[in-house]
Amino acid sequence: MQKTKKSIAKRFKLSARGKLIRRTPGFRHLLGAKSTKAKRRATRDKLVDEGHAGPLKRCLPFGL
Repeated sequence: MQKTKKSIAKRFKLSARGKLIRRTPGFRHLLGAKSTKAKRRATRDKLVDEGHAGPLKRCLPFGL
């Protein structure tokens, strides 16, 4: 039986077209040292690179 890797399911989401979406790392603490511009850009979700997406998608056999 195929099982979903829960650690990956918590960190990534699949878009409607099947691409993986991730959050920007490093924005949970020490935010006073980061610029407003960097914090604003970090709120946007980003796509996972195609080279890294393949193995991650195999860990999500049923999608999300």
